Amino acid sequence: MISGEKAYSENCASCHGANLQGQPNWQSPEENGILPAPPHDKTGHIWHHDNALLFEYTKLGGQGAIEARGVTGFKSGMEGFSDVLSDDEIWDVLAYIRSTWPKRLQGAQASRNTQH
Repeated sequence: MISGEKAYSENCASCHGANLQGQPNWQSPEENGILPAPPHDKTGHIWHHDNALLFEYTKLGGQGAIEARGVTGFKSGMEGFSDVLSDDEIWDVLAYIRSTWPKRLQGAQASRNTQH
């Protein structure tokens, strides 16, 4: 098993940036209707989502995760990593990303998670 930071560097940075900065114009769809990769740093929006969605998005890919929640008509360029990363490695990547955010955003994102 590899660390979350190393797994991010090897599997995510090519699209989301070595410094988690995302791609330019990430909020504007390209001609194919797909949004560029968003930042994973404090300037992005992933802290708005709960852990379950972030895990599913990473494991299943954007299209698979959104369709699993019953949403249709959404196009995502995010590929799934179920054949590349173990579940634990996905959780480690997400923990690494969260660790880079200010405490305020960490708390806001934590409040979106339901207790089971």
